[in-house]
Amino acid sequence: MIVTLTANPSLDRTVTLQGALRLGAVQTASDVREDAGGKGINVTRVLRGSGVESRAVLPLDPEDPFAVALRAAGVTAAPVAVHGAARANLTIADPEGVTTKINLPGVTRTAEDAAALIDAVVAACAGARWLVLAGSIPPGLSESFYVDVIRAVRAAGAPAPRIAVDTSGAAVRAAVESGAPDLIKPNEDELAELAGVTLDPGAPLPEQVAAIAARLVPARVGSAFVTLGGDGAVLVTADGAWHGTPPPTRVRSTVGAGDSSLAGFLIAEERGAGPEECLRSGIRYGSAAAALPGTQAPTPTDLLPGDVPVRALDHP
Repeated sequence: MIVTLTANPSLDRTVTLQGALRLGAVQTASDVREDAGGKGINVTRVLRGSGVESRAVLPLDPEDPFAVALRAAGVTAAPVAVHGAARANLTIADPEGVTTKINLPGVTRTAEDAAALIDAVVAACAGARWLVLAGSIPPGLSESFYVDVIRAVRAAGAPAPRIAVDTSGAAVRAAVESGAPDLIKPNEDELAELAGVTLDPGAPLPEQVAAIAARLVPARVGSAFVTLGGDGAVLVTADGAWHGTPPPTRVRSTVGAGDSSLAGFLIAEERGAGPEECLRSGIRYGSAAAALPGTQAPTPTDLLPGDVPVRALDHP
C-alpha cells in the first residue's frame, strides 16, 4: 500500500487550442477535458493503473462535484469532510505541447481541518510502505504542515512508512529541515531554490543537479529524484548518483508529468528494483504522461518505446 496526501486538490481543466496561444486574441479550442487532479491524487491514479495498491487522502466537501470526477478516475479515496469546494486549475495547451497554467489558491483551511487530515493520514498509513506528501499547502495552514504530518505518522508506531515529499518553496524547505524525508522529488529549479543556489546555464545540468542534491543527501534526506523535463532525471542516494535520458517523446501536455515520474519511481521500488531501474521507470512514466493530453494517468500500455540510457555520475 502506498498512501498519498493531497491537501489542496483541484479539478484540472485542460483546453487544447488549434494554434499557438495569442494574448488578447479570440481563439478556438479543439478539445477540452476535466480530470480529478492534485499531485497526490495524480500519483495514486498512476499507481493504481499499474496494479499498485494506493489510497488518496484529501479534503472533500460532501456537496462538491469533485467527488464525481474522483470516482470517474477510479481513485480509492479516504476523504476528510470539510466545507468549500476544491479549486479549479486551468491549463491551456497548444498543438506543440506548450502549456500555460493558471492555478487558483484553493479554499482557506482551518486548524480543525489540518487535525482531521493528519488523523486520516495516520489511520490510512497502518501497514503502508510509503506515504507521499504532494502538492501545495492550502491557505490557512502552516508551511510546516507536512512536518506535522510526518511527525504524527512516525509517532503512531512501528513500522512507519517511508516518506516521499513532492512540493516546493517554504513547504519543501520545512520538510527537509525538520522532517528528514526518505525521498524528495523536485525539478531542477525547485532544487536550486531549496539549496539557495543559482543554476549555471553554461554548465552540464545533470552534473550541477547531482552536486546540489549531494548537499542534502544523506544529511537531510534519504535520496533525491530530480526531474529535468526533456533532459530526463537525476537520482542521488547515499551510495551513488545517476542520470537518465528519456525516450523520444512528442509532448502534448506537461501537466502531471512530474507526478507520474514519482509514481513510476515508486512502482519500480515497490517491486524491488535497484536505483538505476527506479530512475528508468520514473523517466518512462513521466514521458508517457507528457505524451498524453490533459492530466491523464499513464498505464503500462502508454509507456513509450525506446531505450532509457542511464549513466553513473561522479558522486560528489
